Amino acid sequence: MPDTEALSIGEVINLLRDDFPDVSVSKIRFLESQGLIDPDRSDSGYRQFDREDVARLRFILRQQRDHFLPLKVIKSKLTLWERGEESARAGVQSPATLGEAGQPLDREALIKRSGLSEKELDELIEVGLIRPVRDSDVYPAESGVIGLEAKRLLDLGLEPRHLRSIRLSADRELDLLSSMVAPLLKAKNAEAKARAKDLLETCSDSVHAMHRALLAADLRQELTR
Repeated sequence: MPDTEALSIGEVINLLRDDFPDVSVSKIRFLESQGLIDPDRSDSGYRQFDREDVARLRFILRQQRDHFLPLKVIKSKLTLWERGEESARAGVQSPATLGEAGQPLDREALIKRSGLSEKELDELIEVGLIRPVRDSDVYPAESGVIGLEAKRLLDLGLEPRHLRSIRLSADRELDLLSSMVAPLLKAKNAEAKARAKDLLETCSDSVHAMHRALLAADLRQELTR
């Protein structure tokens, strides 16, 4: 659609329904009431959505559907999404992409991207949540996302030591998946390595999906006690 074309709320729902079957007028109005979207209004008071509004709605709905994120967290991610930063868009993509690594971050860039203090970063490194690239003083590109999310949890009252369990859980998953591809990696040829990469991405997606679903189910039980 042209950038200048204004869509009604009904037309927006029709655009989104294939990917988000439960989207509705009331849901979009609720997101607006919570300050996540702010469509223009016609002279007669009807909502008018443009291309950016639709993209914004897709981002919000994906975060809810794929990552079970509460609106407060999604709202905080929208600031980064508006700037086009990868740390916000990472949640839209598949959880595991093992292609070419992103640009490593030095300490200054990691602190700037995550909002962590020097002390907080040192504490996260101490508990193993953030680790430098092997034999270097830089950090993997993914450390920006890890630091950003850790900062949110720290600001909510958790301490770095509380986040150690996340590192331990990731290490256990790594051990599980590594054992699956060990025979392929021993072959040391391009075809075997490509097969190992595909297998790791597929299995990692399944592990992430199961993890999110298990956590969501358990948290829902906690809320109904």
